[in-house]
Amino acid sequence: MDYEVFLVSRMHEEWVNTGDNDQAVTLGQAETGRVITAAALIMILVFVSFIFGGQLVIKEFGLGFAAAIFIDAFVIRTVLVPSVMHVIGRANWWLPGWLDRAIPKVHVEAAGVPADLTESDALSSSR
Repeated sequence: MDYEVFLVSRMHEEWVNTGDNDQAVTLGQAETGRVITAAALIMILVFVSFIFGGQLVIKEFGLGFAAAIFIDAFVIRTVLVPSVMHVIGRANWWLPGWLDRAIPKVHVEAAGVPADLTESDALSSSR
């Protein structure tokens, strides 16, 4: 799940700045690829270390989790998600108007806050 948050939130940030889906997906993938790879490799190595334990059940869990993380991080998150997002195009970012109005506007960085909002308005709208 955290891989998806890293990947798609960076893509959405670029989409908001440029409005270009291809650039947003490409830059989002390029800039989060190292984070996803590092996190996945750490988790894979931890679970692979379970294989060197004494109990068969622990070895099986270690191998299974390591394989699942490999497939999730490297096949799904770095190949399938960006590919599908390129194919879908601008529809990635479509949100029904009623839902857009219902969802609170949360800005992590000051760069995401519109200029017409004051600091107190930005803080109160993010809670």
